[in-house]
Amino acid sequence: MRRLRRARIARQKLQVFKPKIDDRYSRNKVVSHAGNEFEAMPLDSISAVFDHLLPDTTVVAIDEAQFFDWKVAEIVQQLVDRGIRVIVAGLDMDFRGEPFGPIPILLTQAEDVQKLTAICIVCGEEATRTQRLIDGRPATVDDPIILVGGTEEYQARCRWHHEVPMPGTNSQS
Repeated sequence: MRRLRRARIARQKLQVFKPKIDDRYSRNKVVSHAGNEFEAMPLDSISAVFDHLLPDTTVVAIDEAQFFDWKVAEIVQQLVDRGIRVIVAGLDMDFRGEPFGPIPILLTQAEDVQKLTAICIVCGEEATRTQRLIDGRPATVDDPIILVGGTEEYQARCRWHHEVPMPGTNSQS
């Protein structure tokens, strides 16, 4: 969000794209937990970026990149080759603590990486993991990676308080 605000202040032509699947706060905006927001074009496929890219755009932001397919890395490279600055945001790990979709490829291709952390809801230390809770219990290792419209809740957790139990175990947070 800070990079988007800076691009706007610098009067750079900015376009923001997000996966259509991400409609938690708004269909046509990216919204931070703090309430900051930017207009965004929801896409079914990352390839559709080129259908909506305006000729004078100098900065493209892609939010929740982990929800796009592996082609996102190729699309980012094509945008960069056109001289467009690309800002990508996404989770590097899924709720299991494993690499999330195409993010590892994007990390290796990036010129600059800023890994942001949150605060563990259990102990207050740095949180680098996302804990998915279903009905108040940690999601199990065999739960689907992407769960749309479920009764899940997500919490920031440190490595030590992040849990991914095997099915049938009775883990309590």
